Amino acid sequence: MASFTKVLVANRGEIAIRIFRTLRELGIAPVAVYSEADRASLHVSAADEAYLVGPGAPAESYLNQERILDAATRAGAEALHPGYGFLAENADFARAVEAAGLVWIGPPPAAIELMGSKVAARQTMSAAGVPIIPGTTEPAESADDVRRLGEELGWPIAIKASAGGGGKGLKVVSSPDEVERAFETARREGEAYFSDAAVYVERYLDDPRHVEVQVPAYAHGSVLHLAERECTIQRRHQ
Repeated sequence: MASFTKVLVANRGEIAIRIFRTLRELGIAPVAVYSEADRASLHVSAADEAYLVGPGAPAESYLNQERILDAATRAGAEALHPGYGFLAENADFARAVEAAGLVWIGPPPAAIELMGSKVAARQTMSAAGVPIIPGTTEPAESADDVRRLGEELGWPIAIKASAGGGGKGLKVVSSPDEVERAFETARREGEAYFSDAAVYVERYLDDPRHVEVQVPAYAHGSVLHLAERECTIQRRHQ
């Protein structure tokens, strides 16, 4: 099993602090990155070292791959943990981390590529015979595409950023009049938060149950089943 002395956490806020806590329990020094806007944030002072990676806009800081990798190199970190959101589901970044000689703490890039894109994941599950929510398995190219799909699927529909998560890049649309603005907003949020403007459309389920079963498999051969998790109470479509 790999043994690290320093791990850079490419995230901020509570996400970063939770990872710092675990690293310290393992005797590993946590390294933080921060934007100009987060200079006084708690995660900056909670880390052993912290490196500025750009201005306040996430696209210029937490999504700036070159600056984050440069910070890891300057810190002498042996591994990088992406947390969740930002670059955590970016397969190109995972490959860049490995190419830089660092250990990527996360799923293999090929798995991220397959499941990090909701469009690709829907295509894969559909091909495997797994039921999916009615909707597209290809990105929507225009607001007119979305209106047509709304008529086919029935209103309301959800416009979702393909690379989105945590409720970011998700817009619920209940009539054709709302499509134009929602389509552009979902694309803009996808680009801003995940560097991917692609969106797709699916029927919006108004009152669903959301139950997850988590099965982590580790590079060293062990697989754990974490049983069911009731996620229905999550807020803002997370």
